[in-house]
Amino acid sequence: MKIGRNDLCPCGSGKKFKKCHLGREDELTLEETGEFTEDMSRRITGLPDVNYGRCREVADALNLEELTGRPVGIRFVDLRKYREIVGGTGEKDAEQKGGGVFVNVHKTRMTDPDNLYVAVSRDVDDSTLVHQLAHVLDYLKGSHLLPGTLTPISYESDVPEEHLEHTHEFGEWLHRLREQFHVDLDADDTIIEYLYENGQLIKGANVQGKNGPLLRSLSEGILRFLSEHSSEVDDLIKNRPGYIGPRNQAE
Repeated sequence: MKIGRNDLCPCGSGKKFKKCHLGREDELTLEETGEFTEDMSRRITGLPDVNYGRCREVADALNLEELTGRPVGIRFVDLRKYREIVGGTGEKDAEQKGGGVFVNVHKTRMTDPDNLYVAVSRDVDDSTLVHQLAHVLDYLKGSHLLPGTLTPISYESDVPEEHLEHTHEFGEWLHRLREQFHVDLDADDTIIEYLYENGQLIKGANVQGKNGPLLRSLSEGILRFLSEHSSEVDDLIKNRPGYIGPRNQAE
């Protein structure tokens, strides 16, 4: 069914479609399939709060309403217990990032619309923490994209999903958090910040526009830039966690 820009959004938020899910229709599809159930939502939001690493210290220092205009809170839950609830659905394997994932808001807002959830492991490091909080801030005031929901755009545009998830706006928040909390970023996040500082990350509006040729061109620009500056990039990341060896121009 075609939805008009000024129609009420089918998600039930009470907002007009153009102010809510326009450009993010894939999220509506996920809801309609029944993948996100109220029982799952209640089990996730019923998990106890955890305070691993610097989670609460960092989150408590952020005034989300002041920063984003959105009166929401952040709750941290145990990553292992969260994964037991959701199984293999939704987000990509969080373990690859060292223990953290910004939980898709559609999994929690049915039973707790006042909070956003981040699942973290006991050994969560500072880089992983600010990475996930940058996603939270980017969702609230930035690209408004949810990590883990961009696979359809990635497939259709033939652009790596990480290029779509880590937008210019995400990079801005990551840079800001890194400076505010004096975080030593891991190798991957150092590259993201380097791309942000050099104006190479794709802007959220371009991802929302879903223009395949444009996204491919921008993505190829990122790869070309990294290739041309491979020695400088290697010097930046070679002593950081996650470093896997020098990146030559061919890579």
